[in-house]
Amino acid sequence: MAEPVQRTLEELANPNVIQQPLCIQFPTTDANFELKSGIIHLLPTFCGLAGENPHKHLKEFHIVCTTMKPQGFTEEQISSQDFPFSLADKAKDWLYYLPYGAIMTWDNMKQQFLENFFPALRAANIRKDICGIR
Repeated sequence: MAEPVQRTLEELANPNVIQQPLCIQFPTTDANFELKSGIIHLLPTFCGLAGENPHKHLKEFHIVCTTMKPQGFTEEQISSQDFPFSLADKAKDWLYYLPYGAIMTWDNMKQQFLENFFPALRAANIRKDICGIR
């Protein structure tokens, strides 16, 4: 069994400058995909606030992504690569704190996004409100 590495207080106090990889594992492709800044501005922004609708955000995001048709890329690849640019504030923090490899596919991204920003309890409460159950 290896002994733990002994580090000085100075080493422990220094910030970690090694960049951690993003949680999304992008499939490798031979084609190059460049996201133009003009397209980034067309993407809807989701901040993760209580009044925001994550389902609406995904629909608006999908509409913008379907207008992009780079050669050699599927719609899933485009959506996975562009989605981080549509998030801000709490929503971007959520994405950045997911562990590497937590998101493998676009469907997986949507599922985790909705589970975090539209949890099942919230949906159940809305159903109860609609039915007048309380």
